[in-house]
Amino acid sequence: MPHLVILYTENLEPQTDMTALCRALADTMIAQHDESGEQVFPTGGTRVFAYPARHFAVADGKADYAFVYLNLRMGLGRSDAVKQHAGQALLSRTQAHFAELYEKRLLGITLQIDEGREVYNAKHSNIHPLFQ
Repeated sequence: MPHLVILYTENLEPQTDMTALCRALADTMIAQHDESGEQVFPTGGTRVFAYPARHFAVADGKADYAFVYLNLRMGLGRSDAVKQHAGQALLSRTQAHFAELYEKRLLGITLQIDEGREVYNAKHSNIHPLFQ
């Protein structure tokens, strides 16, 4: 963990490069540091996934609305300042990605950060050791 999941209305699919957004957001997460200069999110655990919603209803349906929902899930232990900074960095990067499109169409963007203690958390990965 952390995992950032992006859900977006499928009407955005032909208008933007979601793979590029995923890479940019992963890089943004990896670049975050806490008050002592330590990396906030482990490189090997950083994941960003984007899924188009083929079926959707946004607002009153009277226009070709589009929507992007980003949810970052992370474990406990980071300061409020770190969470706020990371959230703002991710939102800013997302806004930059969609800036040109935002000027041309109706588009909503929401970023939510959730944290919590896992009830069960198992990992099986040979990626983490690459970044130790």
